[in-house]
Amino acid sequence: DKMAQDMTEKELLKMELDQLKKEVKNERQMISKTGKELKEYIESMAGEDPLLKGVPEDKNPFKEKGGCTIS
Repeated sequence: DKMAQDMTEKELLKMELDQLKKEVKNERQMISKTGKELKEYIESMAGEDPLLKGVPEDKNPFKEKGGCTIS
């Protein structure tokens, strides 16, 4: 694949058009409905969210394994 800066304007426009053709097929719903559903889902999963409740020390893969002593 070419990098975007190496592409001609025509190639960029074709790529954008291809993306828009994909996006137009997405089913759309009103935010008044989906926003409420999203809020309910987030609130129902909050008890299991490690960003809210933290990660137990024994399950933390980034915990320091040991100390370092300089003598």
